[in-house]
Amino acid sequence: MSSVELTGPPPVAEPDRGGARPSGDGMAPSRRGFPPFLGAIASVLAGTVLIAVHASFYGNWMIDDAAITFAYSRNLADGFGPVLQPGVEPVEGFSNPVWMVLLALGKLVGLFDNGTIFGVPDYILFPKGLALLCCAAILVLVYVAAKRVTSRPALVTVIAGAALAANSSFVIWCFSGLENSVYALTATAVAVVTLCGVNSGTLLTAKVAVSTGALAALAGLSRPDGVIYAAAFPIVVALFTRRGGLAPAVRAVLLSAAGFVVPFGGYLLFRWIEYGRLLPNTAIAKAQPLPDITDIAKAGTVLQYAGWLLVAVAIVCLALVMQKPSKLRADMVALVVPFGLSVVAFCVLQADWMGQFRFATPIWALGTLGGTIVIVETVRKARIRGRVLLVVTLVIATVSSVSGFYTQGEKYRATPKTPFCSVVERDARVTNGVADLLKLPDSAKIGVIDLGGMSLVSRLQVIDLAGLADRVIADYLSTADFAGERRYVFDEVRPELISLIGSWDTTLGFAQDERFAQEYEVLYRSPRDPAAFGDVGVWVRKDLVRDPALLAEAQNYVTTETQKVVAANSVAHLRSCGDVLRPGQTPTP
Repeated sequence: MSSVELTGPPPVAEPDRGGARPSGDGMAPSRRGFPPFLGAIASVLAGTVLIAVHASFYGNWMIDDAAITFAYSRNLADGFGPVLQPGVEPVEGFSNPVWMVLLALGKLVGLFDNGTIFGVPDYILFPKGLALLCCAAILVLVYVAAKRVTSRPALVTVIAGAALAANSSFVIWCFSGLENSVYALTATAVAVVTLCGVNSGTLLTAKVAVSTGALAALAGLSRPDGVIYAAAFPIVVALFTRRGGLAPAVRAVLLSAAGFVVPFGGYLLFRWIEYGRLLPNTAIAKAQPLPDITDIAKAGTVLQYAGWLLVAVAIVCLALVMQKPSKLRADMVALVVPFGLSVVAFCVLQADWMGQFRFATPIWALGTLGGTIVIVETVRKARIRGRVLLVVTLVIATVSSVSGFYTQGEKYRATPKTPFCSVVERDARVTNGVADLLKLPDSAKIGVIDLGGMSLVSRLQVIDLAGLADRVIADYLSTADFAGERRYVFDEVRPELISLIGSWDTTLGFAQDERFAQEYEVLYRSPRDPAAFGDVGVWVRKDLVRDPALLAEAQNYVTTETQKVVAANSVAHLRSCGDVLRPGQTPTP
């Protein structure tokens, strides 16, 4: 490291000889007050409890898409491989391998998809508990970073925990059953390891380089856009390395690349062997467009959600920190780079139908970490008059932001997106019941849009009409070839039952296709309201209900049972759906 020159202050910190670590301005923190380890534990626990309290506000709700991963995890743990249903063609209908494997491990040890824990269904408790552990780990990383750069690490951690707990977007999606919590954790880990490398002068060591690459690979295997964090380490190295240190810098970047390529490339090889594709099938179905210059405007929507005044205060404090060379300035560069990458990833991705900025979770984690540090340090170093002005402004900004978060949380709690348990009850159990009534074999097919609850509970072979877990349909949707999808569905697959939500019958062109009317009989069609959970239709192939009495019985059954679920959902959409979920379940009397 002696040949490497870094801009800013000397890169190598004095070794820790058992005393207190230096703060951001080189002054040792006071030894008065709680012992450091007690402060660390208390601050992490306080933030974790606040996050848990907010998460409880949404009850047992989880998004239906999360149950897609649940199904893959179940089948992997049960020995059927990573498939949607036992015995079907392998298609990668998930995009979060790390989360899927964690859930599968939970099932293997009896903590997931097995029954109840403390009276709570484990398919609810385990994913939410795992998410809470990830949030606690994020706060541990906040403390680790804060200890490097400030004399108030516990204060920074408590404030960061409270800020994340107040953020409805962060809490909603971390506890939605999706991978957001582990994704935010891996992104934060990349940032903190890089910061520690810069702070200690060990940025170019093999340990830091390989670690950042491996963590970036985990981020990329948590969500496809997570691969962007592989660029964090090389960018930081480029910003700090001068000409004389070019060779060690290149070596470190190559080591980081190796740390990324080995695990991520290994999964790509597995993907190719198992699924025959280099991209997850979900990415093909969604047909992510190339970035456009106008995408940058999405960053403004994130700032607006966080609160313009609070963001402005953080930016001013960051500018004050960055205006002159200091060790803190160098450390903040290591945080700003991955934060900037998280914003770029958010802007590039298509707008998400689930709302509440689902793709912004890493932004909240990294922005809160960096913003809290610069605000605390600016307040600490300011003169009395400036400190009073800053604190007053912060109070006003915080009240405004928290008010906005509360409004967003209330709104989402009142009408959460597609509760997976409601899909289990409305789609899977009702269609299982009508399949029993019609005496359909387990090999019969059902075409669906809401895939998660169906894949867990349907006894029929599920055909994903949205293409996430169907290779052929994904290819058609990637080019918006709806006519091709209809030919495939009506001429080749010919599902015995079809269940569509909202306006998908129009979007896919089913309603306009003569074959749909000729070959399928409606069993139930709700009043058309795309915004309502109950906007659903169920159809059966006509050759299965030639007897008018059987058709009338099936129509009455589906109508009665569906309306029961819709009515219950309007007042109890945050509920669970029984102690266990198994294929073949029908509505309870």
